[in-house]
Amino acid sequence: MLGNQASLKRNGIQDYVSLRTTAAIIFAYTVFMAWFFISTDNITFIAWRGLFSGLAMKVFTLAALIAIMIHVRIGLWQVLTDYVKASGLRAIIQYVLNIIAFGYVAVGLFVLWGV
Repeated sequence: MLGNQASLKRNGIQDYVSLRTTAAIIFAYTVFMAWFFISTDNITFIAWRGLFSGLAMKVFTLAALIAIMIHVRIGLWQVLTDYVKASGLRAIIQYVLNIIAFGYVAVGLFVLWGV
């Protein structure tokens, strides 16, 4: 029997697509940053600030931060489901680690939009 695809519950296909999409965004961001470091002769504060002062770079960095958070949340859920059998302990660990991941994104936003 087919279920409702618009439900809020996660399924394997949604996790698969989310992981692959976020991995592609993270990979693109990593390649771009590697290209910046390789192609820039002298990395100074002025060059660094110039890179992150553009709206396109801020949006790209924001997308990478959110992609990392989604990637981490799904990965943590998969690992904790496999290795932590006690559901109460797993829920507490997952809650704490998700709060930390959200904190990283929040700090990243303050730093990113403060430039």
